Amino acid sequence: MGTEMVNVDEIPFPPQIAIATKPLSLLGHGITDIEIHFLQIKFTAIGVYLEPEIVGHLQQWKGKPGNELAENDDFFEALIAAPVEKFLRVVVIKEIKGSQYGVQLESVVRDRLAEADKYEEEEEEALEKIVEFFQSKYMKKNSIITFYFPSTSPTAEIGFATEGKEESKIKVENANVVEMIKKWYLGGTRGVSATTISSLANTISAELAK
Repeated sequence: MGTEMVNVDEIPFPPQIAIATKPLSLLGHGITDIEIHFLQIKFTAIGVYLEPEIVGHLQQWKGKPGNELAENDDFFEALIAAPVEKFLRVVVIKEIKGSQYGVQLESVVRDRLAEADKYEEEEEEALEKIVEFFQSKYMKKNSIITFYFPSTSPTAEIGFATEGKEESKIKVENANVVEMIKKWYLGGTRGVSATTISSLANTISAELAK
């Protein structure tokens, strides 16, 4: 891995990040965007950091090209389930109210939980706390949202940092909510960012080929 910053839509991402115990490598990156009347509006740039050892958990896909893996949701299920640390760094491109982001996260996660028949009172409470956390935030350009998923417990730590303010964090302890947040960003063909999914698939395909 190089030490050069990786630019994702002109936003620099470090090639490695040390979170808890080990350095995690930037294995995928992309953007979230929408096209309105042929005009592309970009919302966020995303970097996915994983323990390089994740490749050992994905050996059954060795030899498959990246474009094939990008379409394979079983591959991404295995990636999400692999017992390694995962870290998402999401940088705001187009400013947005924190409440809008919180509600977006809530509705996606709630819908997925309902579909899987896992939406109960505990999940609702956990989501309410996340919405509350984002409620007071203002996400100006270059603000950073982070999601840290430890390898040993089904929890998540969500962080938010913006210029001139100290980083604030919230811990999510509901395993079902955590799983759906992972799937929102890393869930293969249903992931929020096709460019990120494609990038992850290509990088891991190349790593598996070594």
